This record gives sequence, structure tokens and C-alpha cells, in this order.
Amino acid sequence: QVQLVESGGGLVQPGGSLRLSCAASGSIFRLYAMAWYRQAPGKQRELVAIITSGGSANFADSVKGRFTISRDNAKNTVYLQMNSLKPEDTAVYYCNGAPALGQYWGQGTQVTVSS
Repeated sequence: QVQLVESGGGLVQPGGSLRLSCAASGSIFRLYAMAWYRQAPGKQRELVAIITSGGSANFADSVKGRFTISRDNAKNTVYLQMNSLKPEDTAVYYCNGAPALGQYWGQGTQVTVSS
């Protein structure tokens, strides 16, 4: 079974930075577009950033200019660098394919932005 394990979340003050990592099992990770999603309390899960197998990226308007997404196919890992964090970025962050497949959702990693 495919396994996606997110890490790197934590508590950070507004204006701070975090880097999230998503480690994927399997031998064909490099062939898939990947994405980061987030879900805040009382809100629907939203798409944050996408990166194609070739490295092209796109971002939600709410994070554009602050977040970057990257991948290391040799390590089967995708990253989300989050800068200039705001309280409204507080959420559980998940990685998955793009489009997402239900059976691939992991536990996510909690990001809390608070002073």
C-alpha cells in the first residue's frame, strides 16, 4: 500500500518559517504530480501547492509569494517551504497526489502560527 508521511510541522510565531517534508513509499514516485493540502478547523480541505513530475509548480493565491514547493525524486520526497507565516495558515497539512486519491491520505502534520 502507498504510504505518505508528512513531517516538519510545529508552533511558529507570525512571520516565521517552516519546511514541511513528505516522504513517499514506492518506486515510481517520480512519475506523479504531487501536492500539499491543508485543512483548518471548521474549513474544507484546500489545495495549497502543486508540483508536477517535471518540477513545474503552482500555488493557491493565499500563499503565493510566501510558499515554495519542491521535490527530490531520488529521495521520494516533496517539500513545502513556508515563509512569512500568518495565523490563517494554521492547519493540518497533508501531501497527496494531484489529483488526490482518498486511500493515500496520511496523518498530516500540524502547523500552528501564533504569538
